[in-house]
Order: sequence, then structure tokens, then C-alpha cells
Amino acid sequence: MKFNRISRGVGLFPILLAGTIAAPTKRDSNPPLRGSEALVGYSTTEKIASGTQPDIKYSLLPGQTENPDIGSYLDFEKVDNPQPIRGSTGSDDPGPRNYWYDRINSDKLAPPGTDNGQTINAQWPMGLSHNRRLGIDGAGWARQENTVVMPDAVDMAGVDMRLEPGGYRELHWHVAGEWSLVLNGSCRIQAVNPDGQTFVDDLTAGDVWFFPPGVPHSIQALSDGVEFLLVFDQGDFNEDNTFLATEVFLHTPKSVLSKNLGVPVSAFDNIPDDELYIFEGTPAPEDIEEQNVTTQSGVVPRTQSYSYHFSEQPAHEVAGGSVKIVDPLTFPIASNFSAAIVTVHPGGMREIHWHPTSDEWTFFIQGQGRATLFTAPDAATTFDYRAGDVGYFPQSNSHYIENTGDEDLMFVEVLQASQFTDMALGQWLASTPKQIVADTLNLSDSTLSQLKTEKQYVVAGSTSSSD
Repeated sequence: MKFNRISRGVGLFPILLAGTIAAPTKRDSNPPLRGSEALVGYSTTEKIASGTQPDIKYSLLPGQTENPDIGSYLDFEKVDNPQPIRGSTGSDDPGPRNYWYDRINSDKLAPPGTDNGQTINAQWPMGLSHNRRLGIDGAGWARQENTVVMPDAVDMAGVDMRLEPGGYRELHWHVAGEWSLVLNGSCRIQAVNPDGQTFVDDLTAGDVWFFPPGVPHSIQALSDGVEFLLVFDQGDFNEDNTFLATEVFLHTPKSVLSKNLGVPVSAFDNIPDDELYIFEGTPAPEDIEEQNVTTQSGVVPRTQSYSYHFSEQPAHEVAGGSVKIVDPLTFPIASNFSAAIVTVHPGGMREIHWHPTSDEWTFFIQGQGRATLFTAPDAATTFDYRAGDVGYFPQSNSHYIENTGDEDLMFVEVLQASQFTDMALGQWLASTPKQIVADTLNLSDSTLSQLKTEKQYVVAGSTSSSD
């Protein structure tokens, strides 16, 4: 079905087609910067020409003609001129606007009828984060998300970092705790704890590490390079404020360094004259034993290991995908970090849930999806997410994450909690006396009998919008 609608009124310029602006008429002389006072207020000479309204050509998707409260996902990716219309609500938009952005954010352009009011902004694309720098000799890069770009994400912040083969994230420490998930490639991590015990381990895609506040450590990419996600337990964390070994040496008198380390002042003649941050270094030896430093204090006990080989943990399969959890019950050193990697098959969704004790910081690893954030008493906003986006859902605010693409959707949920827990809407209703639910929501016995008393985590669904 095609619609031709005429805008109410004329824009700044005559519009020939959607997104096209008529070229200005060439003038014989250059007008002054400012017009005359006669242009102020009522005009006795200017006439509004008839028939100059833009003729906006567009087609509506099937979901745009149904009841807005159904809220079917609208795939605008291949729509030339998507419009902010659902059912009888909304109107056409002659522009100017960013058509590319509208195509990948249909729930912002034409939100479901169930959206209401204003929640926090629960979305930030890492693709909009400034790339801190490429590192020395092109050794890598880093992008971050914090309260500067997501003011309400107060409990956690994130960094997406890449190291080329052999590249280092130089020796450093943080005021915040650092939880990490390796996204691709492999790396070697090294640290020393306050007792002087040493640690070194090799990690690959899917593995996790955690360094407590103040514990100095380094990261070096192995032969295939590495990209990893860092999550910090401070929403205002700034990667620029990291304590770097180079900066410690640059800003401590050399006489003091000499006295402290028991070496001559001349030993520091060739220290870098600026921070290294990310840089190329000597490739790590293949045999990790060559980098095991033995001290009187020994090595970090296995029960307090800074790494967890999450990649080797099988996923728990459910109807619509899979889930696997790592939290302090299995990874004790990360005392307040709990996380789940969730895979949602096409048409499925992470069930409606909320976390009673923590905000949820989410990073989208693969695919595309959408989520509706509900905030009491009546605010709801739907967001579209792509790989590389950050989502943030405050404590006890309900939400779901639906796969809106044709490939598996994968994301990681990170909590500030001693155990990964959530409350599932379906389980709550199924575990409540039926009469109470029926009296409250006016649901039929047939509907209530289909509810499940066990958490689903991920529910299966059809990829057809009509089902």
C-alpha cells in the first residue's frame, strides 16, 4: 500500500522530493548580511504560494498499520523513506533528518504505542565514542563509555580495547575494579598482589579476568592480537586517569627513584618521555613458563586467581537460545561482579525480567535486538541495539531483549552483585495464586495455565511479525 501525503505548511526551502532541497536562485548582486526592518511582523506584500507543499512518497510496513499497542518490530533497513507512523498515530516527516539513523532505530522513529513518558537514555553505541588514540606505531585503540555520554549509568562504565599482535597495554593500575571479557584473539595477563604473590596466564576469546582496585597488571596480545571488553565498578571511570608505570617514573624525582630502587640515577636516562599507554613490544615467548617470576611469596593461590576460563564452560541450553553465568560463586576474586553471556536465536527474546539488587550494564557482541525499559510508575522507552552498543537498565527496572535480526543475538549482562540473580515476570505470575492474577490482570484460565513456574531466561519465538 502506497501513501502520498502532503505536509501542513512549507519548510525552510521548497522540497522537491524527500531529502532533496531546491537549489537557490543565482542573484546578480550579493545581498547584505541583514535584511530590512520591513521584514519584521505582518507583511502586506508577501503571498504564500499554493501548491508548493512537499509531495512525500513512502510505503508503510504491515506493522505500521496495526494497533500501535501490538508494537511489532519495524525493519526500516531497506525502506527508502521511513515514517514515524503506527496505526492512526504519528504523521509523515518531510525532513530534514538523518535517514540512515532512522533506518536502524525504528523504535525511536516510530515507537510502540506502549511507550510512554521518558526513561533514562539506556543506549550508547561505542561507534560514537571518540577513539582515544591509535597507540604508538599503530599498536591498538580504545573507546570508552561512562557518565559523560550516559549520565544515568552511575554504577558501571566500559572500555572496548584492541591490541595488535605483540601490543601491550602498559603496566598500570586503577582506583576501580576491572572486569574483562576477551572478545576475540588471545593475550597474556600478568599481575602482582599486595602480598607479593605473582600471577601470569594466557586467555582466549570468551575468557574473563578481574583485577581488584590498586593491583598493578599488564596485558599483552599474543600472535593473533586481541580485543577485550573492560567493565569498571565506577560509572564516572575515565580511562585517561589510569595510573601508568611510565607516568610514575616521569613524575618522581630521579634521585628518589635511585634511592628507592637501589640503582644509579643514570639508570633512568632512557625512560620514555611520555606515557606509552598502548605500544608495540617484544613478542611474548610461546612458553608461558619463561615469564613465571618466582618470589619468596610464591604465586597467587588458585582460589584467588585473577582469570577464569569462561570459554571452556558449556552454555546452559534453553528453548530460545542459551545462557552461561560467571559470578563470585565460581570466580571468587571478582567479589562483586556477576555476569551472564546470553545467546538469543532469531525470533526469540531474553524474557522480561529485572535485577533486584543491581543495575545491569549490557554489551552487545553480535546481532541486533531491541529492549523496552519500564520505569515506575508509567514510563517506558524502546531502544534498538546493534553489535558494539552498550545498554543500561537500572536496578529493579523491568526489561526484555528481543532478537530482531536473522542471526543469533549475543550479549553480556554485567551486575554489581555477589551472585547473578534476576526476577522473571513469567515465573512470578505462574508462582502466584491464579485467582489473584486473574483478578488483577483479567487473564483467562487458559492463559494462566500456560505460564511456567520455572525461569525461561530465553524464550523461543517466530521470526514472523504476524505470529
